[in-house]
Amino acid sequence: MIAVIDYGAGNLQSVCKALHHIGCECSVVKDRVSLFQAEGAILPGVGSFADAMDCMEQSGMKEAVVDYIQAGNPLLGICLGLQLLFEGSEESPGVKGLGLLKGNIVRIPAGEGLKIPHIGWNSLSICEDSPLFRGIRQQSFVYFVHSYYLKAQEREVVTSQTHYGVNIDASIGKGNLFATQFHPEKSGEIGLKMLQNFADLVAEYRRNDHKN
Repeated sequence: MIAVIDYGAGNLQSVCKALHHIGCECSVVKDRVSLFQAEGAILPGVGSFADAMDCMEQSGMKEAVVDYIQAGNPLLGICLGLQLLFEGSEESPGVKGLGLLKGNIVRIPAGEGLKIPHIGWNSLSICEDSPLFRGIRQQSFVYFVHSYYLKAQEREVVTSQTHYGVNIDASIGKGNLFATQFHPEKSGEIGLKMLQNFADLVAEYRRNDHKN
């Protein structure tokens, strides 16, 4: 079972609908106990960085999510859920993120012909052999909705990039931690394949745990 984390600032239903579509059992969770009963988790997110971190703090899910990841459980962050994994964001100066990864979340610079927020389909340049991209071709199109983007400090964690005026780190992977700036649940068959890959990864982790 995959937990979809409800900390009060996420678009949960589209994620749950996509998981149900691929036949994956999921449950919306709001507390630590329920989270740790899940074999994998998805951290969604819409809205502002500060509001999301405040919601996580108030709900008690901030520490729970960090502990869940550090315990070796697979987690997929989506959109703002990716940004929250890092130390902070230009959107909310002084507000600390989860700090699990190093890098800057910065605003997409305004440019000629570029609309902010960036809303729409962009192609991915896949730069690392991530299990999230099994069976996904180079330059596949996925759906973005964001005004801020990641510039990862640890370049080895970046698994794909896209270009929208600037080069954008579109996804990351490090150990059991995965995240995308784009929305797999809104990216058609390509996105559903990525979610299936994550579900398969969760199943692999479970089998390996049972072997140990």
